[in-house]
Amino acid sequence: MANHSATKKDVRQAAKRRDRNRYYGKTTRNAIRELKAGADTKAYTEQLPDVLSMIDKLAKRGIIHKNKAANLKSKLAKKASATA
Repeated sequence: MANHSATKKDVRQAAKRRDRNRYYGKTTRNAIRELKAGADTKAYTEQLPDVLSMIDKLAKRGIIHKNKAANLKSKLAKKASATA
C-alpha cells in the first residue's frame, strides 16, 4: 500500500476512473447487444446513431482503441445496410 499522501490520492483516483470506465464500457456493450438482437429494421436505424455515438465517446476517452471503435461501427453499419 502507498505511504505518501499523493500516492494514496492517485490510488483513489485510479479506482474511481476504473469504475467509471467499466461502467461506460459495459453500458455500450449492452447497447450493441440489444441493437444486434433487435429484428425490427426501423428500430435498428433509430438506435444506430446513439450506439455509434457511445462507441465514439469510448474511443475519445481512451477506453477502447480507435481502430476497435472503427471496426465496431463498420460492422454495425454493414448490418444496417444489409437489413435495409
